[in-house]
Amino acid sequence: MAEALALAAMMIDGGFANWTAAMASSHFCTAERQYRNPLEYGAQRTPTAQWTATAAGAVVLSSQGNGPYVTHVTTGKIVDWGVTDANNMGAAMAPAAYHTLMSHFEDTGRKPSFYDVIVTGDLGMLGKEILIDLSAKDGVSLAERYEDCGVLLYDSQRQDVHCGGSGCGCSAAVLTGYLIQEMRAGRIKKLLFAGTGALLSPTSVQQGESIPGICHAVALSTEREDG
Repeated sequence: MAEALALAAMMIDGGFANWTAAMASSHFCTAERQYRNPLEYGAQRTPTAQWTATAAGAVVLSSQGNGPYVTHVTTGKIVDWGVTDANNMGAAMAPAAYHTLMSHFEDTGRKPSFYDVIVTGDLGMLGKEILIDLSAKDGVSLAERYEDCGVLLYDSQRQDVHCGGSGCGCSAAVLTGYLIQEMRAGRIKKLLFAGTGALLSPTSVQQGESIPGICHAVALSTEREDG
């Protein structure tokens, strides 16, 4: 969702379009069928596993309007810390989220306190803790205003989703169904949305290869920031 939002905004900013749409979706069982055991097999999920969300979200962007506005995009790069467990996507993607967020703060000169909310795509509970720890080692405190869409999507007390939600639709639904609505209501004025993704295939998983991660960050504001 972050990649779609970034590309849609850049097309307008570059003068190639006046209207664009950014959308993403995912479906329960798709990842399970590809990378893990078939559901019919009845295998137990590991504690680090997440629940691929059946969800979708879409936004329409235009060159004119009253916001919220896309103000900054930080394009991430592939980061691979050697995680090979397809049932632990949070650990595989957290280093990429860490790299992108630190790059964003360095490039913009901003601190986490500049934003009302910083949210990652689908690191889940474990990945969220890993990101907080990695940032703290750099002297950057995220804990006060940081959340993850995979944690927000489900009620972990009532729903057994292990480490939380995952999938492209997870972050898309939380962004469009909750966060942007909070911005329109004025309860969030500045939001940093960092979508996370794992770059793997059934073949790479079966061969025991590591799972690279990537993260793209998009800054949204209720105020226009020209220039």
